[in-house]
Amino acid sequence: MDSLSFSSMKSMLIEARGSLNSRLSEFEPLALVFTPLITLFLAQVIGSVLGVVHEKGLKACLVGFIMGFFKKIPGVQSYIDAEKQKVVDQLQSGGNSKKNNWAKELPVRGLGVQVLEKMESEKRNDPTWQGKCSGTVYIGGSESEGHFTLINQACSMFAHTNPLHIDVFQSVVRFESEVVAMTAALLGSKEAVSGEEICGNMTSGGTESIVLAVKSSRDYMKYKKGIKRPEMIIPESGHSAYDKAAQYFNIKLWRVLVGKDFRADVKAMRRHINRNTIMIVGSAPGFPHGIIDPIEELGQLAFSYGICFHVDLCLGGFVLPFARKLGYQIPAFDFSVKGVTSISVDVHKYGLAPKGTSTVLYRNHEIRKHQFVAVTEWSGGLYVSPTIAGSRPGSLVAGAWAAMMSLGEEGYLENTGKIMEASKRLEEGVRGISELFVVGKPDMTIVAFGSKALDIFEVNDIMSSKGWHLNALQRPNSIHICVTLQHVPVVDDFLQDLREAVETVKANPGPITGGLAPIYGAAGKMPDRGMVNELLVSFMDSQY
Repeated sequence: MDSLSFSSMKSMLIEARGSLNSRLSEFEPLALVFTPLITLFLAQVIGSVLGVVHEKGLKACLVGFIMGFFKKIPGVQSYIDAEKQKVVDQLQSGGNSKKNNWAKELPVRGLGVQVLEKMESEKRNDPTWQGKCSGTVYIGGSESEGHFTLINQACSMFAHTNPLHIDVFQSVVRFESEVVAMTAALLGSKEAVSGEEICGNMTSGGTESIVLAVKSSRDYMKYKKGIKRPEMIIPESGHSAYDKAAQYFNIKLWRVLVGKDFRADVKAMRRHINRNTIMIVGSAPGFPHGIIDPIEELGQLAFSYGICFHVDLCLGGFVLPFARKLGYQIPAFDFSVKGVTSISVDVHKYGLAPKGTSTVLYRNHEIRKHQFVAVTEWSGGLYVSPTIAGSRPGSLVAGAWAAMMSLGEEGYLENTGKIMEASKRLEEGVRGISELFVVGKPDMTIVAFGSKALDIFEVNDIMSSKGWHLNALQRPNSIHICVTLQHVPVVDDFLQDLREAVETVKANPGPITGGLAPIYGAAGKMPDRGMVNELLVSFMDSQY
């Protein structure tokens, strides 16, 4: 029976081969060779095109294709470059003429202590920042007294130190460890799951903290799940530091539209999760509008998929814990939320530490280990470093420690009460201007506002002419002010100037000489975002 079945099957195969050869004999041999290869090539091209369309969207791809076609027309690219340079020159506002006087080589004879006089002279040429800048300077009062003086003295005392040398500068190593521990205690380390120990390191700022958290999450997910083509998902309001991390570490970044309340849309983010997803992101609050994302819901989402979840608390880390104690209704935002794996917190913002101090925290040591870089095959010896920088300024670590220890819980509670109350007063004042609207419902110390009746960027130009330095936003077009202790005594002045600016634009709509409203407006409407990207890069390249 088996012999008959085998013979029958063999006959069928011979018959099928004969039939196939008969059909193929109708074609040229070269066609038989090249047709599968061409088909495979076309399939790869179509797959790549569909991948790009899926990633960037059909509209962006069509715009990019059309613009690319027009740029190939003789004279078009040179015209675009010339117009782009005009915009860069306008953004610089005379910056090139100032650079002509910049030093380009060492002086033959050193200035000695007179260099301090030169520095004082240069400093006097800086614009007035006291109470006039959105965010920027978070310490209150004059720079020659109070808390300013304290941290300056602390930094000076440890200006020569470097925590890279842990065997020499043990005091600074202790300061860093205590800054991390004290920060973690504010953010749920006491409520962490049994057996887990919140840990972390100090960094140079929020961007480095975020970049390190992304790097650690990528490597941790590769170790746990074998993910080799990592992707991460962030709300549209997520900080631009995630774009940096995505470029640095070759991670595909999905920016997902926020909801009508300007908070992260959990359902929309869920739709982007796939087998390559390493992490999702939430902010408390987001930089643009001061609104806290639904951290608990995002935590549940991350936990259910077994992926990392980073919370950006760079702005809120030294406000939200104290605002909650003062009775403000603050949703969950820290390690007490199941699913949160890392948090970034700037000490140099509302922690009132010197500029260049932040912390990145992890739920446990297993995740943080993937932040470190160890080198075993270097002729210079065995090497291991915890952050991006090798050498780090111990002076800033000491300054952060001094800031936290000098203020204590009572000091932070008092400061938080002042800035939260000032923020509410400012928000109410903006809502009282009929031509303006407040974007969403701010949870913290940022008030963003736009207008349906006026060009808000023209309003911003008038405010700039009055000495205010505010942040221009998009989607929707708006501007914001991040309230600090510097603003507590000048809220009424700000609102008065804002009312006058609105009335000025109402009476005389249109750009003012030297104003940037036309540039911001055009950039917001420009469909080719690649051209906007080129414009920004050209501007940055011209600054240094």
